[in-house]
Amino acid sequence: MDIKKPVTRPKNACFSSGPCAKNPIFDVSKLAKAPLGRSHRAKIGKAKLKLAIEETRKILEIPNDYKIAIVPASDTGAVELAMWSMLGARPATMVAWESFGAGWTNDVVKQLKIEAKICNAGYGEIVDMQTLDYDTDIVFTWNGTTSGVCLKDGKAIPNNRLGLTICDATSAAFAMELPWEKLDVTTFSWQKVLGGEAAHGMLILSPRAVERLENYTPAWPLPKIFRLTKNRKLIESIFEGATINTPSMLAVEDYLLSLEWAKTIGGKSELIKRAERNAKAIWDFCDHRNWIENLAVNPYTRSTTSVCLKFKDRRIIDGRLFAKNIAKRLEDEKVAYDIEAYRDAPPGLRIWCGSTVETSNIEKMLPWIDWAFHQEIKISS
Repeated sequence: MDIKKPVTRPKNACFSSGPCAKNPIFDVSKLAKAPLGRSHRAKIGKAKLKLAIEETRKILEIPNDYKIAIVPASDTGAVELAMWSMLGARPATMVAWESFGAGWTNDVVKQLKIEAKICNAGYGEIVDMQTLDYDTDIVFTWNGTTSGVCLKDGKAIPNNRLGLTICDATSAAFAMELPWEKLDVTTFSWQKVLGGEAAHGMLILSPRAVERLENYTPAWPLPKIFRLTKNRKLIESIFEGATINTPSMLAVEDYLLSLEWAKTIGGKSELIKRAERNAKAIWDFCDHRNWIENLAVNPYTRSTTSVCLKFKDRRIIDGRLFAKNIAKRLEDEKVAYDIEAYRDAPPGLRIWCGSTVETSNIEKMLPWIDWAFHQEIKISS
């Protein structure tokens, strides 16, 4: 089959899963109000950081009795902070259906040496959350950034649980509904759904998580950047903008701009709809072709942000090389950047469909995948 080379290109070819595309109205000149050269502990710096926390609460509709902090080292730092500070009080259950969940499991079992039950699912599949023991502490990702599989709700998590739920929600926050009453610790980073700059993480704590922090001391020493309490009391200033280490005020300004954009388009509900429209465009594309399909085995668990695809043509001999060549061809044509599957995932493509991506750009990019596939098949044959 001969597919004619498309003519129309996306206006924005950024479909990377992190750092992700900037919001559609982004312009570097809009960051001019950033207090560069000023201390983050000065009045203006604290005000910016506190505003970022307050606007995060409003848009995500986080309960008033939940604490929000800006922490170092992106989502990874936020997850590690939570695990090192809170785990060990009771047995843990580590849940993984992609590489980052597997990484958290490795840290808990091999570094912290905590008694833990490990529940794994292969790429494209998901762990049955109803089978877990919620009297243990549960660590899990809401959305598998590298597998394209996600939870659709938190119904399996009981309200009367004894353990804490620690949720890595970095590629879900702002694009998926998060049931706060089911989540004790939630983490995300700015560079995902809102397309912010990297290096900063967000840590959201329920009252139950705060209680654990104030009534439990881990058996291991905590690095300074992980310490949230002093004399067994929460350091409240951290949750009011007094960050543990020095944040980038330029990155803070960029995050504030993203939050402002989110408000102007309709807030969380519209952010969710944008991701859903983007993902559906790709799903519809796959439904009309017999050589490509979603990595998620069950359509109900498909991610609407990190859409992972696999090729299924019997003529493909080396799947990883084939996918790499497709991604390179699209990058060379300047129609899609950084869309090869994650290095530990099965061969294929990973297309970011988060809220900052315009559906029109997805729609203009898809014919190029069709063209690139048939070009590579000619070479393979």
